[in-house]
This record gives sequence, structure tokens and C-alpha cells, in this order.
Amino acid sequence: MESKYYRNWHLAKTNSEFLVTEFEWALIRLHEAFARWVATSSSVLIDEDIKFSEHMILHVIRMHDRPKNSVTIARMMNRDDVANIQYSLRKLEAANLIVKSREKSGKTFAYTVTEKGNQITQGYADIRSDLLLRAISTIANIDERIAEMTQTIGVLTGIYEEMARSAATFSTQY
Repeated sequence: MESKYYRNWHLAKTNSEFLVTEFEWALIRLHEAFARWVATSSSVLIDEDIKFSEHMILHVIRMHDRPKNSVTIARMMNRDDVANIQYSLRKLEAANLIVKSREKSGKTFAYTVTEKGNQITQGYADIRSDLLLRAISTIANIDERIAEMTQTIGVLTGIYEEMARSAATFSTQY
């Protein structure tokens, strides 16, 4: 892109900075669109006030049909706010979407999806397949493109994590 389009922007002084900034903004827009999609498609399945994050936690708990504790859920979602995850778990439990049981160690709890939770997650999977995946399938070479994007985003996640640790050494808040 020509420099006249980004030269006055504090986040992008060069073409490379512009491209990274555009990528970051695309990620923000994608996240918001994804959250809106999940909330809207899930709202036809459940009356409870379940937020995007809670829907994602519910799907993570159901993943591989094995119980998961809050630390495992946090790790799988790349989150460090375990207290917020625990709050979401209480909401999901109150909505009868998950059930809590003590782990073998006796010190922590694991969560399993209930029959109602299975119905909600399966209903979402069906709507996702019927609407979203059908629309995505119309994009040329989508399987290869998605695989490449997933790999690139994985690498970038590691870089952003490392740079967050580096930035923390300069922060007065940590």
C-alpha cells in the first residue's frame, strides 16, 4: 500500500507496520463477528443469558467427552483469568448445562456437560454446519487456506505471548 494511506497513523509508519496493524484489526473484527455469530446462533437454542465466553467454555468441556477442571479450560483457551472462568462455570452449572464433580485428587473439581449441555452444543454444531460451514465452503481452496491461517496464527500467538512477557518486564503494573 502507498505510504500516503498510513503515514499519519501512529501504529503504522512503514508498509510492514501497516500490514501487521491491518492484520490486528482484522483479528479484532473477526473476534467480534465470531462472538456475535455464536451468541446469535446459540440464542435460538437456549433461553438463559449465556455469554460468548461461556458458550466457548461449554464447548471446551464437551471436547473429547472428558471432564475438565478450570485450569485445563484456561490453558486450552489461552486464558489466565481463572477467576472469571470459575464464575462462568458457576453460571453454566446453574443453567444445568454442566455438572461439577470432585477429581480423584480430592482437591479440585472437574466439569462434565449434562444432557441439556449436550443438546445445546449439538444444536450449535448442527446450525454451524448448516449455515456457517456451508457459506465458508464456497471460498476457493478454503481447506488449504484455513490450514495455513491456523498455522500462522499459532506461530503469531507464540510471538505475541513472548512479547507480552517481555513488555511485562518494562511495565510498572507488574
